[in-house]
Amino acid sequence: MLHVDLDQFIAAVEVLRRPELKGKPVIVGGRGDPAERAVVSTASYEARAYGVGSGMPLRIAARKVPDAIILPVDQEAYLEASEKVMAVLRSQPGTTSGKTTVQVLGWDEAFVGVETADPEAFARQLQEAVLAETRLHCSVGIGDTLLRAKVATTFGKPAGVFRLTEANWLEVMGSRPTVELWGVGSKISRRLATLGIKTVAELAAADPNDLVPEFGPKMGPWYAQLGRGDGSRVVDDTPWVPRGHSRETTFQRDLTDAEQISDAVRELAARVLEDVAAEGRPVIGLTLKVRYAPFTTKTYARKIPETSDPAEVLARALDLMAKIEPDHPVRLLGLRAEMTMPADSRQGHTPTRSGW
Repeated sequence: MLHVDLDQFIAAVEVLRRPELKGKPVIVGGRGDPAERAVVSTASYEARAYGVGSGMPLRIAARKVPDAIILPVDQEAYLEASEKVMAVLRSQPGTTSGKTTVQVLGWDEAFVGVETADPEAFARQLQEAVLAETRLHCSVGIGDTLLRAKVATTFGKPAGVFRLTEANWLEVMGSRPTVELWGVGSKISRRLATLGIKTVAELAAADPNDLVPEFGPKMGPWYAQLGRGDGSRVVDDTPWVPRGHSRETTFQRDLTDAEQISDAVRELAARVLEDVAAEGRPVIGLTLKVRYAPFTTKTYARKIPETSDPAEVLARALDLMAKIEPDHPVRLLGLRAEMTMPADSRQGHTPTRSGW
């Protein structure tokens, strides 16, 4: 199985539209105005060399690279480019089965399952096909599990190919910190460190039962599995079904008035309910995200009785609003609605990048 990851995807799409930007530091985020509150969506390699990364406040990125070209986010353009890439991946014939299986993970990445005796050659074939059809470069990771394929891609960037299997997993990853594993973020890495587990090799050698007191009977063994690079060996092209929908807004001026906050929550709820209505599934949970000035983020969640009534969802969202700390200016609000899942939807355990 292969993991295909488009290199500096959003920035690359912008450079295709504006060839004069090639080789220059390009930053994409918000409405392209560093004076406004927004974060970096992506940066070209030239901008990354100055320490600019995704999620960084746009104003800080602008300070780091004063001569950077800062552009607004254009989601439609990125979606169109992504769809072209995925179509190319699906069009590549497998050497044995006659077809490839493509599991889309996002705009810029996908797993590809194929039967072939020479995965490196097939990976290079994929790269050449994507470049020829879309003028976009991609890196390809090859693995005997989805996890290993995903991690392998980081060693292939940019525009390279790398293979990680059970045979070389610990040789390549053993001495690296656990945070470099797909599915282990900085918080989990710190919790592992309190147990004396700092490297991938130490996590691989850990007794799964020893992780249960800290992480629970399901997640403890799962983290031990990640340390070994084990996991799913199946690329699943079943259409992904979202568990929920979320919307959030960063305010250019902090909200300090209760009425302002109420209006903002109502607006978010209306937008989320539009997304939920398109799914046709009842809501069973809500999460309110609040970022207080200057930059402290808290989330307040609750399960709710299954409902498709917009008025009921709004009322429950306003109930959550009561948890917002008084006299604390609010710079961001977000609302997420969790829905029931269809019985036949994909329920896999592959770690994925998620929002909040």
